[in-house]
Amino acid sequence: MESKKKIPAEAVDLYTRFIHGEVTRRDFLAGVQHFAIGGLTAAVIVEALMPNYALGQQVSKDDERITATYETLPSPDGNGFIRGYLVRPFSADSRSETSSQLPGVIVIHENRGLNPHTEDVARRFALENFMAFAPDALTSAGGYPSDDFTGGQLFGQIDRNKMTQDFVASARWLKSRPDCTGTIGATGFCFGGSMSNTLAVLLGADLAAAAPFYGGAPAAEDVSKIRAAVQIHHGALDTRLVDAYPAYEAALRSNNVTFEGHIHPNSVHGFFNDATPERYNKVEAELAWTQMIGWFNQHLRETAA
Repeated sequence: MESKKKIPAEAVDLYTRFIHGEVTRRDFLAGVQHFAIGGLTAAVIVEALMPNYALGQQVSKDDERITATYETLPSPDGNGFIRGYLVRPFSADSRSETSSQLPGVIVIHENRGLNPHTEDVARRFALENFMAFAPDALTSAGGYPSDDFTGGQLFGQIDRNKMTQDFVASARWLKSRPDCTGTIGATGFCFGGSMSNTLAVLLGADLAAAAPFYGGAPAAEDVSKIRAAVQIHHGALDTRLVDAYPAYEAALRSNNVTFEGHIHPNSVHGFFNDATPERYNKVEAELAWTQMIGWFNQHLRETAA
């Protein structure tokens, strides 16, 4: 949906707080009423803020350039098993698992489960000649319910330690596949950005690179465990995380971790997500994608060569 009037920045911030669970759905809808002025109705504001996954799709599910399947793998230290979306570039001899080994990327969703946007990002990686696996943290709760609000409620009910181990199992599974080179990276958004940082700590040398987007940093005392090359992305207007970033940067530097940080101007939390157009910054999102692909090409291909 394209609104004729600009949605106030305060309304966008309210939506961000809502999806993080800081305000209830009732309070979000009530708060939106305060911005319904000058012909801009509350209904228009809500519609503009909610994700439009059709609008944000860049690579269709049936694109002939990719091969995609849903895979379920064991997670004995987590919730028993986890399901995810595995995507590779199409190959005429793709029936052979070892026909074309590729570096792998774990793509980690926000705090609402494996929604269509995250699956689309995984498909984009396949077009960059990576194999990507996007796990669904909601597997043990029945999977992403095709509704972000319900997904967020389910997300909050899952044991966080077991959830973390589900992602560890996913990364190790991808790394060990015969069609993977054995060199993997991780990226993710919001919760997924935080989890990318966590995987860098927990996997050590088993993770070659990470590119967290607007994710929380690991504890300073854990940064010494990181062996991955870390590329960090924040929106300049996402002040809470931007204010916290210098401490992470200092910890990375003092532990001699290879890293670079990008603070994207005129960008809010969620600026990469083109399914939420009021947060999406097309220029900075495309730049961040180019930076990330360059980072992964360097550290998942060139370093491993």
